[in-house]
Amino acid sequence: MSMTAAQAIAEELLAARQAHQKLTVLPEALRPADVAAGVAAQHALAGRLGALPPAGFKIGATAEHMRVYLGLAGPIAGFMAKGDIHASGIRLRFADFQSPGVECEIAVRLAHDLPPGPCEAIRAAEAVGTVSAAIEIVENRYPDLKEFGTPSLIADQVFHAAAVTGATEPDWRKLDLRAIEGRILVNQAERGRGKGEELLGDPMAALAWLAGSPFAAGFGGLKAGQIILLGSVTPPIWLLGPAAIEVSFPPLPPVFLTLE
Repeated sequence: MSMTAAQAIAEELLAARQAHQKLTVLPEALRPADVAAGVAAQHALAGRLGALPPAGFKIGATAEHMRVYLGLAGPIAGFMAKGDIHASGIRLRFADFQSPGVECEIAVRLAHDLPPGPCEAIRAAEAVGTVSAAIEIVENRYPDLKEFGTPSLIADQVFHAAAVTGATEPDWRKLDLRAIEGRILVNQAERGRGKGEELLGDPMAALAWLAGSPFAAGFGGLKAGQIILLGSVTPPIWLLGPAAIEVSFPPLPPVFLTLE
């Protein structure tokens, strides 16, 4: 895909977001045809948002139930901008998001670079500095996801709107991240729970997948200091109005978000 075409897609997506308009499909002349074209458009969108290099990435569909939910054969990923990553306890306006939902995530902060290319879980884990519980805010920007198409979804950051991360655990290697169980509460009512093993069998396997994926390659690899959301262990919880959200993965500190 040419740089001009990728930039045109980015402008179309950004205009729809700013107008809070849903996108059934992109105009035929702009629609990315495959994953590579979607990644190129996503990179152009990051440039348009001043997010190069990104502050991090989110991985989608690392859990089987999420692949079924999205109709995908494998994971996909999107960049995260620095201004969209918040600390636990943040209060944000519900009205600033388009049909928002929340997800129950494990996040890592990289201490070392992971260059693009094949990567194993052990090597990925060696690059991790800290681990934390996290909430991803996603937006349902598409009335018909199947019609919108996976390459276009990739271009549009894979539902991503914002992330909230909890206090970090530097001594995370003493934890079994495959067995750790997360749960998500909305207005103090539990709405879902799941274990780390649901993320490609091991959260570090999810990180290794990202490092070796065309998504990381399209941005020059993963860099020290970036925050990576490894995927949701529960389906997204779509919100009907303002809400208080809590995600916990004991013994990691819980993370809190208020949409008011």
